[in-house]
Amino acid sequence: MQQIIVDIDISPEEWIKLYQGVATDVHTRARDGRSVRFPARILSRFFLQDGVRGSFRILFDDTGKFTSIERL
Repeated sequence: MQQIIVDIDISPEEWIKLYQGVATDVHTRARDGRSVRFPARILSRFFLQDGVRGSFRILFDDTGKFTSIERL
């Protein structure tokens, strides 16, 4: 099992684009400096009125397949 920690700040307007499928992936940088891309849908349960904001731990298996996400 591997993990990355990312800090996310997605405005409600940006989230609508992701939700509508205009964009499907979130591109960001992990705290350790790695460039990260993952499906926006894994953040959907964290969407609030002001968008998606916070620090998250993303867990994935040794083949790079997403397993879970949690807010820190």
